[in-house]
Amino acid sequence: MQPAPPEGHSEQPVHGVTNTVVGVLGGGQLGKMLCQAASQMGVRVAILDPLEDCPASSVCHEHVVGSFNDGDMVSEFAKRCGVLTVEIEHVDAVTLEKLEKQGIDCEPKASTIMTIQDKYRQKTHFSKFGIPLPDFVEVDTLSSIEKAGEMFGYPLMVKSKRLAYDGRGNAVAHDKNELSSVVASLGGFEHGLYVERWTSFVKELSVIVARSRDGSTVCYPVVETIHKDNICHVVEAPAEVPDKIKKLATNVAEKAIKSLEGAGVFAVELFLTQDDQVLLNEVAPRPHNSGHHTIESCYTSQYEQHLRAILGLPLGDPSMKTPAAIMYNILGEGEGEAGFTLAHQLIERALDISGASVHWYAKPEIRKQRKMGHITIVGASKYSVKARLDKLLQRDAHDPQKVKPRVAIIMGSDSDLPVMKDAAVVLKKFNIPFELTIVSAHRTPERMFDYALSAKERGLEVIIAGAGGAAHLPGMVASLTSVPVIGVPIRTSSLHGTDSLLSIVQMPKGIPVATVAINNAENAGLLSVRMLALRDPELWDKSTEYQQDLRDMVLEKAKKLEELGWEEYSKLYLKH
Repeated sequence: MQPAPPEGHSEQPVHGVTNTVVGVLGGGQLGKMLCQAASQMGVRVAILDPLEDCPASSVCHEHVVGSFNDGDMVSEFAKRCGVLTVEIEHVDAVTLEKLEKQGIDCEPKASTIMTIQDKYRQKTHFSKFGIPLPDFVEVDTLSSIEKAGEMFGYPLMVKSKRLAYDGRGNAVAHDKNELSSVVASLGGFEHGLYVERWTSFVKELSVIVARSRDGSTVCYPVVETIHKDNICHVVEAPAEVPDKIKKLATNVAEKAIKSLEGAGVFAVELFLTQDDQVLLNEVAPRPHNSGHHTIESCYTSQYEQHLRAILGLPLGDPSMKTPAAIMYNILGEGEGEAGFTLAHQLIERALDISGASVHWYAKPEIRKQRKMGHITIVGASKYSVKARLDKLLQRDAHDPQKVKPRVAIIMGSDSDLPVMKDAAVVLKKFNIPFELTIVSAHRTPERMFDYALSAKERGLEVIIAGAGGAAHLPGMVASLTSVPVIGVPIRTSSLHGTDSLLSIVQMPKGIPVATVAINNAENAGLLSVRMLALRDPELWDKSTEYQQDLRDMVLEKAKKLEELGWEEYSKLYLKH
């Protein structure tokens, strides 16, 4: 395979997207999915990997068998390629630096790979650019790590500087007496260690950032990563955090990547603390486990995006094309054939689940906790994809007490319940999780404020609010949240609900509140169903079927009336 000359200098016409050959150091699952994206675009990819049957070997344009840590091999491989990139950061970065000086195009740059390979160096680099980080310090003697323990307190996170991933290279000392054994478990001080202040995080987040050759960036939606035994187990997209946290996480991630050199896709792993701080944990200079879901859930997958970035093509749209997605890593549950059997059983169940896509990496050997593949489930809501994951894992259905409601039914007094319960009946009929509670605009204004302001964060998508005599609840709630509000006028003894109805429909501009007929909470429930059904195909079908049933019921009554005549029909079916 001959390398293509730089585009713009070639006398040969470009057939398809590009003539440039992409060289990838590493042929693991990330390399495989990169090759699959390249194949769709007609981009030729050559990989360098020591294993003849590595995952990417079956889908790449060319596989050169050799070590990506062998300087001579990397140099020879680079001659075949128009641009060189990585799917694993543990490569020979010194050779990459030499190749860059010789004019070889490496993306991201060798300086970035070197910075990220050493986690202590990585933290030092980001601290210089004002990126928020957990406190950290280098340690090289027992006295220095004891001093760090006194400074940061316990538990104390001890980390290897290099070759640490998937929980390897990290250990926790719970007190001073454990320091010696923890250091020994990580290979001793000569292995290169540093410590971090223990971070009491409430969630682990991740942001995939793509950077083009001209330095411009686009960011994928913030996701939550859930780990098991320090290995990424589940990724939920988008993350269920307030918008201000999403903006903060995106800003931290983008600022970190802009401090590095070179083009490509980068993953920024973050901690969300109890006091709403977002701290950078670490960065990967390549596509990442937390971005696997983008293949099915985003307009441009992280793999296509990486190719666009390193080839100098326009960056694609990173936004989600589905409301919710969840990615589940298929980790080895056993050794040998027993492990393969368990994985196959999981895959068989996944193939029977709506919205699920299976990715099998075709690794020749299976070991416990080894990443063998992943399953992505997309759907209309976080509730639906989590329910399908439960089905996949054969877990018990969601406990009704733990399911996050999608709709809220609120009222100022329990005297409104005889009317408002009709909305609950409708939601129950359509199997929509909801909560029903009392929130008074006048007697408990603080509760109303807290309730409305936290509605979006808690996952509520519609609020149905009963409006009694003063009728302030729907309007006040609508002024505090962007979640759609439907007001239900409640019939009163004095003005029979007309005051409530008129109050709702006279909301000032900018504060919209929908409404229904007086005492018609049933219609409020149905309206909320239709609103949710717009991006929920299953719910849409149920809503359409409900309408069809109403139509059929009316037609059946008309038929009987015509057959029996009005007098007989009145005797049989009408109440006197």
